[in-house]
Amino acid sequence: MMQNVHLAPETDEDDLYSGYNDYNPTYDTEELENDTAFQQAVRTSHGRRPPSKTSLTSSLGRPMTGAIQDGVARPMTAVRAAGFTKAALRGSAFDPLGQSRGPAPPLEAKNEDSPEEKIRQLEKKVNELVEESCIANSCGDLKLALEKAKDAGRKERVLVRQREQVTTPENINLDLTYSVLFNLASQYSANEMYAEALNTYQVIVKNKMFSNAGRLKVNMGNIYLKQRNYSKAIKFYRMALDQIPSVHKEMRIKIMQNIGVTFIKTGQYSDAINSFEHIMSMAPNLKAGFNLILSYFAVGDREKMKKAFQKLIAVPLEIDEDDKYISPNDDPHTNLVIEAIKNDHLRQMERERKAMAEKYIMTAAKLIAPVIESSFAIGYDWCVEVVKASQYVELANDLEINKAITYLRQKDFNQAVETLKMFEKKDSRVKSAAATNLSFLYYLENEFTQANSYADLAVNSDRYNPSALTNKGNTVFANGDYEKAAEFYKEALRNDSSCTEALYNIGLTYKKLNRLDEALDCFLKLHAILRNSAQVLYQIANVYEIMEDPNQSIEWLMQLISVVPTDSRALSKLGELYDNEGDKSQAFQYYYESYRYFPSNIEVIEWLGAYYIDTQFCEKAIKYFERAALIQPTQVKWQLMVASCYRRSGNYQKALDTYKDIHRKFPENVECLRFLVRLCTDIGLKEVQEYATKLKRLEKMKEIREQRIKSGRDSSGSSRSKREGSAGSGPYDLRAGRDLKGHQVQSPHFTDSGQNSSSSSKGERLSAKLRSLPGTNEPYESSSNKEIDASYVDPLGPQTERPKTAAKKRIDEDDFADEELGDDLLPE
Repeated sequence: MMQNVHLAPETDEDDLYSGYNDYNPTYDTEELENDTAFQQAVRTSHGRRPPSKTSLTSSLGRPMTGAIQDGVARPMTAVRAAGFTKAALRGSAFDPLGQSRGPAPPLEAKNEDSPEEKIRQLEKKVNELVEESCIANSCGDLKLALEKAKDAGRKERVLVRQREQVTTPENINLDLTYSVLFNLASQYSANEMYAEALNTYQVIVKNKMFSNAGRLKVNMGNIYLKQRNYSKAIKFYRMALDQIPSVHKEMRIKIMQNIGVTFIKTGQYSDAINSFEHIMSMAPNLKAGFNLILSYFAVGDREKMKKAFQKLIAVPLEIDEDDKYISPNDDPHTNLVIEAIKNDHLRQMERERKAMAEKYIMTAAKLIAPVIESSFAIGYDWCVEVVKASQYVELANDLEINKAITYLRQKDFNQAVETLKMFEKKDSRVKSAAATNLSFLYYLENEFTQANSYADLAVNSDRYNPSALTNKGNTVFANGDYEKAAEFYKEALRNDSSCTEALYNIGLTYKKLNRLDEALDCFLKLHAILRNSAQVLYQIANVYEIMEDPNQSIEWLMQLISVVPTDSRALSKLGELYDNEGDKSQAFQYYYESYRYFPSNIEVIEWLGAYYIDTQFCEKAIKYFERAALIQPTQVKWQLMVASCYRRSGNYQKALDTYKDIHRKFPENVECLRFLVRLCTDIGLKEVQEYATKLKRLEKMKEIREQRIKSGRDSSGSSRSKREGSAGSGPYDLRAGRDLKGHQVQSPHFTDSGQNSSSSSKGERLSAKLRSLPGTNEPYESSSNKEIDASYVDPLGPQTERPKTAAKKRIDEDDFADEELGDDLLPE
């Protein structure tokens, strides 16, 4: 072995390449032909014989694999994994997978009665209950969510007790306890059980074993805010802010925003300004910017309002441009990708964010424009210039339209018209919006020619504008061309199926055309959309009444008074229907309710007075006729009815005094004199001769007047027949009715000094029949233009809010306080 050991030379010379040419003769393959032992092994089976007892030594001096040295064979580890073990030398079968050992023993049976297994099953059940509670809350079933949360809490306490008995307290699952308590507190809060929610949050916050539990004080502050306990809300918000590290920047900003909103609620605007200013300097956002403008508006700081508005305009939206969703080429793969992302959830979120930004900017501009300058027009001009220089250029035109609407609120129609006329040379969308509003204005002023021309302009500018088509249909309706009006309403519905004004108006049009089934179908469809619309409910009831189905009409009127229980006209209409059906008691109930809410309706007063006379309670009828006499002091019939009620009840002296008072006010009333003569005769008064003389003189004057009228008719009969041939365009109908514009055309009352009552008994009983409901300036009139919806375009977008009648202008509500506090800050 020493021949293979090379000692280092003693010389100082280091030969780095020495020894590389030396090699072991064992690896000399060129001399294998001269190796006798090797050649014999190749030719015979000598090489396959078992190794001899002599030791085989490798060239490095270690025993070779499989060699026996000192009575121990060196293991053949290189081939053991393939199944070549020592047992194979003894003649055993080749079994590399160990299949000869038989099947594996059966698994040990699970002991379900063991404490550990019970704990695992109970823990699994608690987790399932928490998940079910959260799912029920997301589905809106708050009661079920609370029950599940309570059940999870009970089972979790049982689990803790079992763990304490089996293991040490350190092994208790704190995360599960935290989840159960937190979910229970959230469900209490969702069910408005604020005291229980606060107690549960206190249990979590006071437990030092829960890490980061301090942030839940934000939720406690939100609960105090809902309870209007603003001082405690601010206290808990600040405590939460102190316990949240500065690295959680977004959460700290949200808490500061809640603090600012709470300060606005308490009227501490300077503190609110400090909070929102800090937010706008650190991480500007739309809500904080809008609330900052509101705070400066409350303190009346004009310059700060301008600066805050500029900060709001400068808040980045962080959304993609619309050009991203336009295909640059005809590549089918690119077009498919763009089509897929054009309306995905991310794109919808971008649209919502942009719409919210535009809403905040428009509301802020409408709020500060009247106060930042000497006049609101100058203020609007400043806002328009600022908007034009920002990323919201398209809002400038909408602000101009809002300027016109502000002129409308101030009843300055000329300036409103002038402002809207400036848009006639703008692009089609803005031109259509302005023309729609102009058509609406002229329609309100009954200038149907101008309204029609601007409606045409709006339709030509944007044929798919449902508001323009609705207004065009209204102008055609006003001219009496109901078929053509229906076509315009149908086209508006085809362009926008949610245009409720067009659907309502087409129902009115069908009613005018006496196509009652189609009208009813339209109103029923509209009722499915607007469930609590009083106008729609009345129209359905009115159509059923015209179709002579009083039961259905009564049913829908009952739904109407459930929506507007204080509507005196609806109540009186119900009374009229029950009266026509012969149910006097129900009729009296609804007439009396109508009288309570509106005690100046002559028709209702008349019916109630007649009802008490019919039921022989003349004393109770007196107060109703006295009220009618106060409302119509020039109508002698109400005072005659008061006197008649006194006479019927046996109070002749009071009746005589009342008749004398009537005679002083109406000395030429024949009926009053007749009752005076009769009463004085019955009582035996000396004034009877005086009243009898006056009565004879009045009757004689009446005869002379009638003779003169008769002779005048005879002398003018021939000339009248000639004039009738060249009369005007048509006869004027004096019957009670309504014209198209909703003004009631009343029958003229011909007053005769000698005739004010038809007969002694029937003249005292008043007709309880009511005129058609309602009057000129009353809601729900079916044939009135007030029911025809004339739309104008909301600057924020088409048809976001529409007026319900042509005579009703939309008034945008300027939000002052931001009620939105954001979601509860729930730690993940």
